[in-house]
Amino acid sequence: MSEGKIRVLLVCMGNICRSPTAEGVLRQRLREEGLEQRVELDSAGTHDFHVGKGPDQRAQEAARRRGIDISDLRARQVDRHDFEAYDLILAMDESNLGILQADCPPKHADKLGLFLEYARNRREREVPDPYYGGERGFEHVLDLIQDAADGLIEEVRRRG
Repeated sequence: MSEGKIRVLLVCMGNICRSPTAEGVLRQRLREEGLEQRVELDSAGTHDFHVGKGPDQRAQEAARRRGIDISDLRARQVDRHDFEAYDLILAMDESNLGILQADCPPKHADKLGLFLEYARNRREREVPDPYYGGERGFEHVLDLIQDAADGLIEEVRRRG
């Protein structure tokens, strides 16, 4: 851990749906739990499709319905510095985890994992990409992310 904080990077493909939603949910939950000073969060994509753009409007609307504002976030691509800078680099799915594993220097490989490994009430291992689906897909993504966020908060408390 750097500077007494746990640094967490959340990763999906384009950084406009799943990972910014996860960042927004985690920020809110950490604030509610009084733990926002213990965790530094960011999100990124494995691809550069949407660099500099805000989250998908559907993701923003779904998050807003749950009281979460992600409109200020901007997409960026994972870079080599991230592997050293973050304590946990959590991918939304196996495909993006594979890309991270291929790019990650071996000495930082233990930082990589799937975000849903922290879910307590779900059996899914991957947060599905809602980009080509409808509103229900974004709601399902939020359900999965909220569960994993609670599990990650437990991990933050455990690390004390």
